[in-house]
Amino acid sequence: MAARLKVPPTKSTLLSLKKQVDFLQQGHTLLERKKELLTRLVYERLKNYRKLRQHARTAMQQAYYWLSISHVRMDSGTLHSAAQGLAPALEVNILPRSSIGVQYPAVTVTTRPLEPTGLMGTDASFDETRQHFAEMVKLMAELGEAETALWRLLDEQRKTQKRVNALKYNVIPKYNTTIHFIQSSLEEEERNTLFQIKVLRKQADSH
Repeated sequence: MAARLKVPPTKSTLLSLKKQVDFLQQGHTLLERKKELLTRLVYERLKNYRKLRQHARTAMQQAYYWLSISHVRMDSGTLHSAAQGLAPALEVNILPRSSIGVQYPAVTVTTRPLEPTGLMGTDASFDETRQHFAEMVKLMAELGEAETALWRLLDEQRKTQKRVNALKYNVIPKYNTTIHFIQSSLEEEERNTLFQIKVLRKQADSH
């Protein structure tokens, strides 16, 4: 049996506890619904995350493949010089986003047109390398957003599950046990009062 609350066994306390139990049960229902929505969203996000991770892995392999070709066709000094002073290939914006009360950073990445190098000794593979690295970084940024959102949703799901369990197995049973105890105490008190009234009536009738 669940432990009960330390409150006086009075009618006013009983009425107050019954109202609180109704409120707690409504809260439990809302939390159950939130948990279900979070679980559904986590599965959707997990599926998207796995796809993004696969695309990012493929993009990384391609980017480093082209980088190795550029290293072979251009010496390290030329490659380093060609990369110096180039404008960023990407434009990144990070804004807050929220799903079911869970906040996470939303990353928007825009790829800019490749800037010509204008240097002698460069190879066509250098442009391919730059293009593939830009695509790889864009996917990595999207993957970072997906992973952050997924972990935060999972964390909120665990917290919600704990709250649901606490209400279901601890808080609400404790209130119900207390209500049952107070009802029993009041009924016992009423029976004692009725018994005493009967005794007093008998005593009055005998005189």
